Amino acid sequence: MLWLALHFRHLPLEVFTRGVREAQSTVITSGPETGATVIAANRPAQARGVSAGMSASAACALASELHTITRDAAKERSTLSRIAAWSLQFTSLVSLAEPDTVLLEIEGSLKLFGGLNKLHQHIARSVAELGFDTDIACAPTPLAALWFARAGMAVRVQHRDALLHAMEKLPANLICDNQIMRDLLENFGACTLGDCLRLPRDGLARRTGQRLLDQLDRALGLRPDPRLPFVAPQTYNATLPLPAPVVQADALLFAARRLLAELCGWLTATGHGVQRPKFEFIGEKQIVTIITLELASASRDLDHLTTLLPERLARTELPCAAIEIAITSGKVVPLASHNLAFLPDNASQEESSSRFIERLNARLGANIICGLTPHADYRPERAWRACRPGTVASENATSSLMPARPLWLLTTPKPLRETNAAPHDPDDHDGGPLSLLAGPERIEAGWWDGQHVARDYFIARNAMRSLLWVYQERTAARGWFMHGMFA
Repeated sequence: MLWLALHFRHLPLEVFTRGVREAQSTVITSGPETGATVIAANRPAQARGVSAGMSASAACALASELHTITRDAAKERSTLSRIAAWSLQFTSLVSLAEPDTVLLEIEGSLKLFGGLNKLHQHIARSVAELGFDTDIACAPTPLAALWFARAGMAVRVQHRDALLHAMEKLPANLICDNQIMRDLLENFGACTLGDCLRLPRDGLARRTGQRLLDQLDRALGLRPDPRLPFVAPQTYNATLPLPAPVVQADALLFAARRLLAELCGWLTATGHGVQRPKFEFIGEKQIVTIITLELASASRDLDHLTTLLPERLARTELPCAAIEIAITSGKVVPLASHNLAFLPDNASQEESSSRFIERLNARLGANIICGLTPHADYRPERAWRACRPGTVASENATSSLMPARPLWLLTTPKPLRETNAAPHDPDDHDGGPLSLLAGPERIEAGWWDGQHVARDYFIARNAMRSLLWVYQERTAARGWFMHGMFA
């Protein structure tokens, strides 16, 4: 087996700050009380001299504009679980190593992703897109990979023969649960795991207990080290707190994209697509603004979803400043992968059309764009209905369509000038009569609903050689009208 460890050493801080590009000086403290200590500080705060371990009051003295946030362990556990769900797109076996590490068994995924180096680069790049700074290490055992990552050693050990040599450089305090054990190993002169391994096992067990030796054996692969697999949730819900209130809706795109990246990773892992992902922008007074992306078909394409979201945000006004973003997948449907064609085909053209319609809906509104479908009625003005874009017409509706019908119908038929019982072009007062090329096509219908029509339709050509669709009333009026144009 081959394990890859993702260690998020700045997780307490990134839970709050990954939603913005440039955060103000921010620190995470152990509590709201006066004697709290700094757990983590971002780069602007570190530039002012703030570091982990100092008191919160001392940090505020160094940076008067410092933004302090109390550590939220529940948000850290929730975020780590979402990262684990997102990681399932790379392997079927993921395990949590709380409080800050995710373990992936990747031996079966190497061939799929083109080898360890490419998979390592892909994961590192994808994690950065989520807004996390991570230490990545690879080893044949999960515990060894965990220790390497937490020590900040970006090693890629694939064979157990090289594992012992690489582990000798690890600091000994990684295997210690308390300060008493660390002091004891330091008194022995054991500063690294290599020093511990060179000590007599019997004497080390008597002084430190058997657990330390068992940990070493598990890391070396001499004892089994089963890991509890992580199971992805059935639905996806995520929240992202913002380090500072945001007033403009379009300024939320950066943070929302990171939530979308998490969602798409979970969809890929579970083999599903989403049609109505919902965003909630939570304000300071718990006022919630909801945005739902309406998709014509299920999708898990991050670039496509990110293209639709700015269109919705551009026409959204927040009633108050947003302090948190939440995303909900809603109902998901199975979505199989499809092969790409070398040349454009019908499937790719249909996909491009549907995505164009989705973008128009996002920009103009869900009920603005509609499609047209045939309706079983011989009257031309009633032979169609508005429908959802992409709706397929039934056979009963299409069977009533007559040939040689123009796509461009006038809302109201236009009366034609008539001379010697012949119709003339309404836009050409000096021209001759229209040439009737085909017809008549007699339409007599509508007596059942009080909208009775009796007409003889002809295809006519004017002096400009444009084709018109005209008809003569068969009623007592016997007038000529233009109802549509072919060209």
